[in-house]
Amino acid sequence: MGKDKRRVLVVDDENLIRVWLEAHVGDAGYDVSVAESAAAARAAFAAATPDAVLLDLKLPDGNGMDLLKEFLESDPDVTAIILSAHGDIGTAVEAVKLGAYHFLEKPPQLEELLNTLAKGLETRVLRRTVSGLRRQAGWEFGGVEVVGRSAAMQRVVDLVGKVAASDSTVLARGESGVGKEVVARAIHARSARAEFPFLEINCTALPETLLESELFGHEKGAFTDARERKQGLLELADRGTILLDEIGDLASGAQAKLLRFLETRTFKRVGGVRDIKVDVRIIASTNRDLEVAVRDGGFRRDLFYRLNVVPIVIPPLRDRPEDVEPLARFFLEKMTTTLRRPVRTLSKGALAMLERYGWPGNVRELRNVIERAVILEENAEILAEHLPEELQPGRGALDLEPGFKLPAGGIDLEALEKDLLRQAFEQARGNKTRAAELLGLTRDTLRYRLEKYGLASSPMDNE
Repeated sequence: MGKDKRRVLVVDDENLIRVWLEAHVGDAGYDVSVAESAAAARAAFAAATPDAVLLDLKLPDGNGMDLLKEFLESDPDVTAIILSAHGDIGTAVEAVKLGAYHFLEKPPQLEELLNTLAKGLETRVLRRTVSGLRRQAGWEFGGVEVVGRSAAMQRVVDLVGKVAASDSTVLARGESGVGKEVVARAIHARSARAEFPFLEINCTALPETLLESELFGHEKGAFTDARERKQGLLELADRGTILLDEIGDLASGAQAKLLRFLETRTFKRVGGVRDIKVDVRIIASTNRDLEVAVRDGGFRRDLFYRLNVVPIVIPPLRDRPEDVEPLARFFLEKMTTTLRRPVRTLSKGALAMLERYGWPGNVRELRNVIERAVILEENAEILAEHLPEELQPGRGALDLEPGFKLPAGGIDLEALEKDLLRQAFEQARGNKTRAAELLGLTRDTLRYRLEKYGLASSPMDNE
């Protein structure tokens, strides 16, 4: 059936070009329909949605740009190729920005036309394939997408759905880069507060005085440079949600004021005397071990209990390798759209390399790797050798042989992990930091695994 008889709609008011396109595109194996006007094109599109449209910009009863918008609204994946006269090149470029695949100057060269059409239709297939994979491995919360297919992420998503219906304070915990902000935004997007502001403040980015001013606002003259009264984020986010990122680094003075707000839902601006009452949901996030910080006196115990009403722990990416592929495909599609690059695929070798790597920077690092590959590589397929040097075998995570097969009788995974821990410490001569690097783990994760197997007090427990 040629090229699976993909449907192509030709829209052009010039009879000679229309007949020429119908004949040659049909000879190439496509199922071709034609329209000489905007009205006829709409009718043909509605009768049988085409895979591709060859669209003239100037029609006797309408504007080709308007028609393009209608087609893309009906089917965002339709391959639209603009046919433009020499004087319409600028408009054709605008059409591409709107979502057209490409433009060709009239009269088009047959070989160029057929090559462009074939590539455009291939892009359509790739985009739909990627979208299908994303639907199988992701959840959407009011436009906020949480991607993954691991049981761990399913538990996180279940918690997001449950807690979003309440106003309870949430503490999102996990290493840097695991996606704590995404989880916070998903909670807000699913909640009754979704139409109101979602504001974020990084508790490590500002000194204590400025941090309190940003959060609570200040009165005129409260401190040097306070020339005007300023509303803080708590007032600006009224009826919405505030994310206090890296709450573990909140200064002691601000901790006391935040605790008072959580208990009374009122606060005073810096330099103010009047209590201000607002309705704000608080979500806090941290990569620190707050229990240790409480024990060491660096974080208030009462504030910790106030924040830890609903804890959501997001595991590091290395502990859920099954999420690497859907995340990589999600970022690949997002980057090709955002950066206006040709749609690309990941080779099996590239995916295998991504899944073997330890991802010390977690999901954020994976996103950066995909963005770099999309920007730098011109090939349609991203290969393993296109990935950064630190991902190559022998660097970062444990390098298993690509041909490794699970023995028929199985293996003792616990014994294997213990042996790998011992080998890493032998190579690192007892240095924890180096051993963690050899295994592609953070020191905290290494410490956890040592405690898990009762090795924490062994001779390996050296700095």
